[in-house]
Amino acid sequence: MRAAMFYAPEDVRMEDVPTPEPGPGEVLVRIEAALTCGTDVKSYKRGHPTLFKTMPSPFGHEFAGEIEAVGERVGDWRPGMRVVAANSAPCNRCYYCKVGDQSMCEELEFLNGAFAEYIVVPSRIVDQNLFEIPDGVEFSRAALLEPLACAVHGVVRTPIELGDTVAVIGAGQIGLMFVRLATERGARVICVDKSLDRLAVARKLGAEETIEAADGVDTIAAVREWTLEGRGTDVVIEAVGLPALWEQALEMVRKGGEVTLFGGAPSGTSIQVDTLLLHYSQITIRGIFHHTPHTVQTAFDLLRSGRVDPEPFISGVRPLEDIVAALESHGRQEGIKYEIRP
Repeated sequence: MRAAMFYAPEDVRMEDVPTPEPGPGEVLVRIEAALTCGTDVKSYKRGHPTLFKTMPSPFGHEFAGEIEAVGERVGDWRPGMRVVAANSAPCNRCYYCKVGDQSMCEELEFLNGAFAEYIVVPSRIVDQNLFEIPDGVEFSRAALLEPLACAVHGVVRTPIELGDTVAVIGAGQIGLMFVRLATERGARVICVDKSLDRLAVARKLGAEETIEAADGVDTIAAVREWTLEGRGTDVVIEAVGLPALWEQALEMVRKGGEVTLFGGAPSGTSIQVDTLLLHYSQITIRGIFHHTPHTVQTAFDLLRSGRVDPEPFISGVRPLEDIVAALESHGRQEGIKYEIRP
């Protein structure tokens, strides 16, 4: 089969590799749609210590397709079924799984290799995070499962009440999903981003106000000006992953407010926190990583019901052979994400 293989930062090669065969409890999926995402772009640019453990490594993790073959002991799964899978599954045995923090699982099993013609889904993911796609749901919509599950995880862990004012920093795929989900919860949403095109999508998804983070614009003041008496928002969600924006988030939120840091910053970076601001303003800061089987299920239900429309998120369709060009376009913020069709 044809597959994209990661060798080193900015060195991804299309190669002919053996088509994998499913082992016990596993299923082989013929990929019909794969999607690029911000994690793919970051990994392409600088590598990834968790996702790329051996070199060369399969690449890509958002996909949907049709079961081609099944291994032994796979239960009700059979060839011909249209399916989508999340990109990981917890062990449900370690300390963190037992206390309910499954995204912190010490043995989290990841799945890579969506930028290819076929992929084998491991048995643990088959058992927990594989879903049959209903008739009428396109493969491209179903393939949004993993990023939406991450955004659902962030919203589930962040107290957002009906009528709250929420600032979302970043209008990439995850930021836009936060916009949609916060709106779904009844919040008034303001979105901040450098791209006017992406901010237009944020408005389409429910943002009441948008701010272009252009040179010379005081985004902190602009966000506060939009809130009652300039006190700041009830919640700020950072979905970019830049330490400077993490610090800005603390300046945008009101006293007693909530700051959720979802964007993954580069390794080795740090932020400065004004201890007086943190203490006397009683600000709550939380980091959110990845997803859980519960949020994957919730995301699947949102996609299946049509409450999250995939159209605003997918900016174009590219063949598998154009994966590097698609990642480069994504990295330049030319659109939101791209559908890759093997």
